[in-house]
Amino acid sequence: MKRIFVQTLLTSVLLVFGGTTSVYGQYKTILVKAPFPMEPIKEFIFPRNDFSIIAYGAIAGDSVNNTTAIAGAIEACHKAGGGRVIVPAGEWLTGPIHFRSNVNLHLEEGAVLRFTDNVADYLPAVPTSWEGMECYNYSPLLYAYDCENIAITGKGMISPRMDAWKGWFARPKPHLDALKSLYTMASTDVPVEKRQMAVGDNHLRPHLIHLNRCKNVLLDSFKIRESPFWTIHIYMCDGGIVRNLDVSAHGHNNDGIDLEMTRNFLVEHCTFNQGDDAVVIKAGRNRDAWRLNTPAENIVIRHCNILGGHTLLGIGSEISGGIRNVYMHDCSVPRSVHRLFFVKTNHRRGAFVENICMENIQTGKVRRVLEIDTNVLYQWKNLVPTYEERITRIDGITLKNVVCDEADAIYELKGDIRLPIRNVRIEDVRVGRVKEFFKKVNNAENVTEKNVTVGISVEKNSIPLK
Repeated sequence: MKRIFVQTLLTSVLLVFGGTTSVYGQYKTILVKAPFPMEPIKEFIFPRNDFSIIAYGAIAGDSVNNTTAIAGAIEACHKAGGGRVIVPAGEWLTGPIHFRSNVNLHLEEGAVLRFTDNVADYLPAVPTSWEGMECYNYSPLLYAYDCENIAITGKGMISPRMDAWKGWFARPKPHLDALKSLYTMASTDVPVEKRQMAVGDNHLRPHLIHLNRCKNVLLDSFKIRESPFWTIHIYMCDGGIVRNLDVSAHGHNNDGIDLEMTRNFLVEHCTFNQGDDAVVIKAGRNRDAWRLNTPAENIVIRHCNILGGHTLLGIGSEISGGIRNVYMHDCSVPRSVHRLFFVKTNHRRGAFVENICMENIQTGKVRRVLEIDTNVLYQWKNLVPTYEERITRIDGITLKNVVCDEADAIYELKGDIRLPIRNVRIEDVRVGRVKEFFKKVNNAENVTEKNVTVGISVEKNSIPLK
């Protein structure tokens, strides 16, 4: 009896703290260095059970829709206690894929998931969000809701058909009317289940990957080629790893990865080449986020390459739940981005941004190395009214050890006079050539510079740089 008790106790300790043996139910623990307290990230060890989609009726090629077969393999895997759902080499046409807990969708090398662009395949609508507002919309192409221990792994590719979705990029008037309707509902506390957006000409495009309210997520090693909307959306999730991905998507709003109201995540060794921002930290929009009261926090991004896009690290503009403890380091932008580090909010957002650090970055050309703008409204400025004003508190922004070939400006801080930006530190920044101006600072307190140097002086300013 004593021996059984000791063995049970040891097993329990391993389950809690992570063991070295690969036993189902355990977690590997990954310690992540950060300038703030960071909980160890848990990586789930999946059971050694494989479920090939072929065994459930999947047929390779571009003519057979394998949605039912893939769903069958996922359900069988889940009911067996978990494991891997295997997508073998070949091209596999499918509609939306919905996860269950303890399932690893494994894309073997040479496997290509080709999602249909028949919009009817993505009905019925599911609970999701659209630019920080919760609603029911077309199913994301890969979707999980309230799942635990889920993964997409392997060296295969996700490559949706895009003809139909590309037609929605233009945002015609019916689409903008739908956005007004959703914004109004979210601003007046209409229940989420009544915000039905997968109707008519709303054209609210689905995310490629949307993981909603999940725990212990792993995305590892696969490729992405194009996306209807945000490419990887991690929404209200707790704990996860994104690593070794190759993401290329150049459509409208094709962010590389958006982590929204999410905590305790590591993003590493990824390559992003996208039509919008590369890595974006978000925290919901206005009343929805105030209701959910879930900050984005404890996120580390390291050793990533950004080949093209608007911004390397974006904070906001959906920011209302608060964002804190974000650390990006040792990343590179070989060519150019619009902004290296961009914090964006407006007078409707509220909440806070604090303790955000970027360091050890190499980049080619940028418009701004660092920009903080408290008046970013995009099309919403004239599209919808301000229902409630809440100013965002921004306190504790660090930019350190950056080498940039060329910039229009090094930094521009545009605070709100009612609540100025505070405690911005810019240190060891070297820019080879500045084209427009060195810095502009409005409504900011305690901004410190140390070892900020320029090779060639400003071209459009007669005042020489020191």
